Amino acid sequence: MSLQKGGRGYLAEINVTPFVDVMLVLLIIFMVTAPMMTQGVDVDLPKTRSVRTLPAGSDHLVLTVKKDGGLYLDEYNVPFEDLAQHLQNLVVNQKKQLFLRADQEVPYGVVVKVMGEIKSVGIEKLGIVAESSEQNAAAQAKKPNQP
Repeated sequence: MSLQKGGRGYLAEINVTPFVDVMLVLLIIFMVTAPMMTQGVDVDLPKTRSVRTLPAGSDHLVLTVKKDGGLYLDEYNVPFEDLAQHLQNLVVNQKKQLFLRADQEVPYGVVVKVMGEIKSVGIEKLGIVAESSEQNAAAQAKKPNQP
């Protein structure tokens, strides 16, 4: 409130600046906390009809799950108990991208367990390696029929 010109009385006007300040702070808080409210493992799955090749260079690592349950980070064998530490040192700290490749005969539960470990380390983006249907058909044609 302020005095009008001429000193005849008070002028009643609302100062909206504090209101706008509070609303901007609330908006920023919402924008920061909204991504943390998502649950589950977010994975961008590639389509099998149009599979892109892995990027060249050393800016990524491939975690392979073999059908016997063995884990390999690139070509090095990693026990499941040490997986979190290796991922923290090699992927998170060095800001590399991680790709997951699993044999088609690996049980779904094992893949989910590995993905849960990846998520617990703090890796938010995970690429899934797949084979295109044309490559798969060509590989099957080259294999001799087994009895």
